[in-house]
Amino acid sequence: MIDYDGEALDYDASRGGEPRAQATVEALERLLPRGRCTVLDIACGTGIVTRRLLRPDRTVLGVDCSQGMLRLAARRVPGGVVQGDASGLPVASGSVDAVVIVWLLHLLLDPVPVLAEASRVLRPGGTLITTVDKDDAYFVPDSDIARVTAEARRQYAPRVPDHSARVLDWAARQGLVTVGETEFPGTGQGRSPRSWQEAIRAGRIPWAGPDRMTGVCDGLAALPDQDTTRPDPLYRVLALKHFGEHTRRRDGPRPRCRPHDVSHPLPPRQALHRVRASAGGRAATVLAMATGWVRCWPGYGWASC
Repeated sequence: MIDYDGEALDYDASRGGEPRAQATVEALERLLPRGRCTVLDIACGTGIVTRRLLRPDRTVLGVDCSQGMLRLAARRVPGGVVQGDASGLPVASGSVDAVVIVWLLHLLLDPVPVLAEASRVLRPGGTLITTVDKDDAYFVPDSDIARVTAEARRQYAPRVPDHSARVLDWAARQGLVTVGETEFPGTGQGRSPRSWQEAIRAGRIPWAGPDRMTGVCDGLAALPDQDTTRPDPLYRVLALKHFGEHTRRRDGPRPRCRPHDVSHPLPPRQALHRVRASAGGRAATVLAMATGWVRCWPGYGWASC
């Protein structure tokens, strides 16, 4: 698993930086609801996308589990990011108009708990927006690399956490329907045959694991123009909506995002006021309704609600 705390400072530059973030937001804007709304950005990371989602009539709250990432995000979205686990969000049920999940599902062994939490916090008629098929993004534009790797990727497809078929199957069982789809480019992120081989041998490409590594690398090594990058990836985004009653609630007690060290918890009214002051009103109130402990960045640390 990636050490996101350790990689935080260099994360944006290694993932396409500002150009990719801007392209991401332009795609999300095509799917987000219009007018006044509250948006939750799950796994917001450094806040490079979250910041661009802010609008005068839109409340945006970012959630991430990495303290290193949140320190950077807090500079971009002051008072608008909190620490939390995507599979146990410190957010009230039915409290947001849209949930955004960008480049998270592909990292999970099972995306269903995160998708279920995203569905839980949505208001009736709310929109769930998520990237899917991330590892296939490099092969949407046809290329010799796409053809050489096609069989290995086909064999691995049933195991892909963010495979669109898997996400849509879950959505159908939850009563969510697809209401939009778009894509955006990973500008400057095209790879050459040689760079693919290096990534595969370093163990960073799941569909080219040990049992397929040699065959795939041999095929890539036989391609011409070993150091010439192929087309940039095209990332796919889906928008899902539930039109019925808001009945999707998680079973069991609400998880509590407890602090590591709380010496003097505040009385409930005082704590709620403090959370509102530190995290920007509406977004913080959404959190305070849901959990006994809320961590708001930067400033006040943990507060008991």
